[in-house]
Amino acid sequence: MRIELLADADAVAARAAQFIAATARDAVEARGRFVFAVSGGRTPWVMLRLLAREDVPWPDVHVVQVDERFAPANDPDRNLTHLRETLLATSPLAPDHLHAMPVEASDTTAASRGYAATLRALSGTPPVLDLVHLGLGADGHTASLVPGDPALDVTDADVAVTGPYQGRPRMTLTYPIIDRARHILWVVTGADKAAALEQLRAGSRAIPGGRVRTDKATILADRQAAPQS
Repeated sequence: MRIELLADADAVAARAAQFIAATARDAVEARGRFVFAVSGGRTPWVMLRLLAREDVPWPDVHVVQVDERFAPANDPDRNLTHLRETLLATSPLAPDHLHAMPVEASDTTAASRGYAATLRALSGTPPVLDLVHLGLGADGHTASLVPGDPALDVTDADVAVTGPYQGRPRMTLTYPIIDRARHILWVVTGADKAAALEQLRAGSRAIPGGRVRTDKATILADRQAAPQS
């Protein structure tokens, strides 16, 4: 695991945009396509606006979701709402290259299987994503892999449906597909994340984030999240 400490959240967002753009260029040169899984959050929305200004081979970029809340279309709780406002509205990414989790489906189990099929179509069987961007909650959760949820123990599916968390059930990528990714990029900002980040860096499996593989991981954190470093 490699960590870069930056002055503040804006600096983290800018560095993350640069990292993603460079990884995209390398992936397209090597394999002709860049498949990028993105999480939500205040700093990531800044990151995506800045990514639109970077040198990115947009025609060969596909964006998938790390997780999503079960909420109506255009709901402000939906990560997709913010993805459209930040990435689609500011970059030349083709709208059909943004692959939304089907959380409006009535059969959520079938919907999660359908999204797993989309990931296979984009990234092979089993799917190997080029880059998974992760955040870290104050409680140590990442994606929608939250403390105590049965999705933590899913090993035979790449997409799962969780129980309610902060008022809504979620659809999430699971550890198997996250761990297969070629690169894992953690974006961690804010003083409320300091304790969880310390556990993540220590490799503590007591938090969900600590169960993600570390050998292909880069952490970008601000000084508030890592005050002791």
